[in-house]
Amino acid sequence: MSGNIRSKGISTRAIHAGEDRRSSTGASAPDLVMSSTFLIDEEVSFSATNLDADSPYIYTRWSNPTTAQLEEKLAVLEQAEEAIATASGMGATTAVLLQFLSHGDHLIISSTNYPGTAEFARQSLPRFGVSVTPVDTRDPGNIENAIRSETKMIWLETPSNPLLRLADIAAAAKLATQQGALLVVDSTFATPIATRPIALGADLVVHSLTKYIGGHGDAMGGAICGSRSLISELRGEALTHYGAVISPFNAWLIMRGMATLPMRMRAHQENALLVAEFLENHPNVEAVIYPGVESHPQHALAKQQMDNFSGMVSFRVADSKKVAERMMSDLEVIHYAVSLGHHRSLIYLMQTEDLIESSYQLEGEALDDYLATAGDGLFRLSVGLEDPSDLCEDLDRVL
Repeated sequence: MSGNIRSKGISTRAIHAGEDRRSSTGASAPDLVMSSTFLIDEEVSFSATNLDADSPYIYTRWSNPTTAQLEEKLAVLEQAEEAIATASGMGATTAVLLQFLSHGDHLIISSTNYPGTAEFARQSLPRFGVSVTPVDTRDPGNIENAIRSETKMIWLETPSNPLLRLADIAAAAKLATQQGALLVVDSTFATPIATRPIALGADLVVHSLTKYIGGHGDAMGGAICGSRSLISELRGEALTHYGAVISPFNAWLIMRGMATLPMRMRAHQENALLVAEFLENHPNVEAVIYPGVESHPQHALAKQQMDNFSGMVSFRVADSKKVAERMMSDLEVIHYAVSLGHHRSLIYLMQTEDLIESSYQLEGEALDDYLATAGDGLFRLSVGLEDPSDLCEDLDRVL
């Protein structure tokens, strides 16, 4: 593929970006290189910190041909200069937080987001002397009020997990720039098909590749996209020393999944809209949250910064634990299981008590606001690619 791949359409980029390295076998599909080490025919440093973009492949923990193709594809889709792939989404998250935050620094983070991220920020970072302020990032004013002289990073997750709250990326980027802080956006739910945070002013974008980008529920991975200088720092320290290195086989599987990402996201959105409308009209459903419907309080922002509303729908019912038990035994099409973004539909009860105690540690008005939305728990539904009529019939059976 010629050097102007970034000017091509999104589907062409998803298929061809990163795949311009001609194989010695002449294979049309990307090669899978599982070797952990590579033959050396020139003197190179044994320390990965001395390597650069022109260094040969030496050891797969440092770089690998298959992983490099995935990283290039990710960078092109995210409109970033470069990307780095990791073994999981949490591998990407912890790499960013530990790389760019030090003792005495301050982090502003979404008050409700992916529980793994929330717990690491609240429970682990303070042990290293990093202070953390969770805020409701739906209002940029809350971010502005939380900024201190030592604020070094603002972390957004939009849409958030599981409340599907949005954050105005462009507004947060202005605040981060004024402070001289990094703006990091977890865009796992949106994917680069919906939102390109870097184009809106973000410094780094984090993904769990296990979800929509891989898309098939059979490979774990994570990614960080951003400027060449920031990614170089991450590659030299976080990737090399923290150890969250993606398997080339997983990189190959995820890259294969990315070829269909644009069409999959269109289908996810189409199905999610139909399922959300079905749930809104169901007598046993108390509330439905989906950015693509007008009832979502931030629907206008969703239309402004999302080209696709994704396939995540959250909803609330009375006596959610009993409904969850029926789901475990009676669902025929939808899988009662954690995770999301796969071709098959997945649903899981996100119990409020668990999240408040272990992940979010909310109190006061923030707790009241969460309870008003989630009640005793929200069902997080990852709408897959099945026939939507079958999904609605399956849900109706258990609601």
